[in-house]
Amino acid sequence: MRSSSEIEIIDITEDGGYERYLYRCLSPIPFREYRKRREYLEVAITKGFHKKLVVFNGEVVGQIEYAPADASGCPITGNNVIVMNCTWIPRRAKGHNFGCKLLTDMVESHKTAAGFATLALENHWSPWMKREQMEKLGFKPLTSIRVTHRTKHQGQPFKIHLMWLPAIKNVNQPAWNESKLLEGLNFCLAHPLYRPEKTKLGEIFERI
Repeated sequence: MRSSSEIEIIDITEDGGYERYLYRCLSPIPFREYRKRREYLEVAITKGFHKKLVVFNGEVVGQIEYAPADASGCPITGNNVIVMNCTWIPRRAKGHNFGCKLLTDMVESHKTAAGFATLALENHWSPWMKREQMEKLGFKPLTSIRVTHRTKHQGQPFKIHLMWLPAIKNVNQPAWNESKLLEGLNFCLAHPLYRPEKTKLGEIFERI
């Protein structure tokens, strides 16, 4: 979808020219393709997964990825609910409302959805998926848990929030599988709640 002569939003699940970005995150971490991501995409794309990039003056400056709840990388459930796995705008691209443009594109692409859900973090050491960022996009918290990481930043508790952006009035709200959430996420190694593939622990987050 071209929104001006300079800005373009590209669905890379449909545009093969950007296929490498299905595995590559815009966050400043070393890139590598890994098994859990590949396995996730093989199933999720067939069920309606989308990843979109915003391109400004020929440069990729933002991303969003989302899927129906049953194909989400997050343990969120809900009838006719779209789950946003993540959205990310690099610091160098702040101030142009790229995040709002990506969110608007997601909402307009799913006009019959009951609403949109995601996870957000509060007091976490990562700069990504913060509660205040999600609230600026229009999401509101439904429920939360307070946890600590069993191996990282021990003694630094943080909150995980289930966030909700309804599109239709009087619909059933989404829920989450708390046990799965405490085990960590494996669909993207850049996500703040990522569970490393070699982790032996059952739950990597402890509720407090």
